[in-house]
Amino acid sequence: MEDLFNAVSDYAKDKLIDGIVYLLEGLFGDVNTMVGSVSAKVSIGPAEFLPNVYPMIKQTSEDVLMPIAGIILTFIACYEMIQLVISHNNLANFETWIFFKWFIKTVIAVELITHCFDITMAVFDLTCEVAANAGSFIQGSTEITGLEMAHLKFNLGQMGYGELLAIYGEIAMLSTGFKIISLVIFVIIYGRMIEIYLLISMAPIPFATFGNREQSHIGQNYFRSLLAIGFQGFLIIIVVGIYAMLIQNITYSDDVVATMWGLFGYNILLAFSLFKTGTLSKRIFSAQ
Repeated sequence: MEDLFNAVSDYAKDKLIDGIVYLLEGLFGDVNTMVGSVSAKVSIGPAEFLPNVYPMIKQTSEDVLMPIAGIILTFIACYEMIQLVISHNNLANFETWIFFKWFIKTVIAVELITHCFDITMAVFDLTCEVAANAGSFIQGSTEITGLEMAHLKFNLGQMGYGELLAIYGEIAMLSTGFKIISLVIFVIIYGRMIEIYLLISMAPIPFATFGNREQSHIGQNYFRSLLAIGFQGFLIIIVVGIYAMLIQNITYSDDVVATMWGLFGYNILLAFSLFKTGTLSKRIFSAQ
């Protein structure tokens, strides 16, 4: 009878260990999948990220905002002409070059507003190329290797039934936390791209302000915002590279739960750092 009880107990313990190992193997699944795709996603421009969205945004902006930008540009051109006349004593001090200056400024302003989408896409082509080049230097895996898993499984085999039940409960709870973190990473990556689409949709109006010195700060700040959100992708790549190095340097000790909580802490740090990349990038480029 005792042998039967021991056999059942060993069987239950083995199954419990298998369940813990299964949870551990899948613990990083969602986060690793998301982290592994980060480099690829931030290296894709708006036109390729969601191919059906960019044409819709561009067409809507051209049909709705471009006429408004044209009105703004016309007002600014007239205002510039009035300022030139007033500044030269109502043409008492007539100089032909001031009209050439006004004409050239107006032509440049018209060209900017006409090609505003080409310019914005050129900014993102540049920043995506930078992110792609940076991603090629990021080395390291965030996966738990088979050797590490075998070591953890051996340590689990030395524990009692009660300890295993407690570990199973904690790891099941951590698994939920990791899924939440993977969702946070998804929100950050796609939220950044939605912000990019919103910025692109407003392009004609800020570009219409470049023709006047007093109002050009609107266009300048818009351009800084484009650079900030574009180079945020580079900062995201750096954060992922740091995370990969931290994971590689973790020592898988005999205390399985402590090791798992340490890994969970690194994942929280990853999510927090990804959130901060947007603020840091805006601060660097003085974008409001």
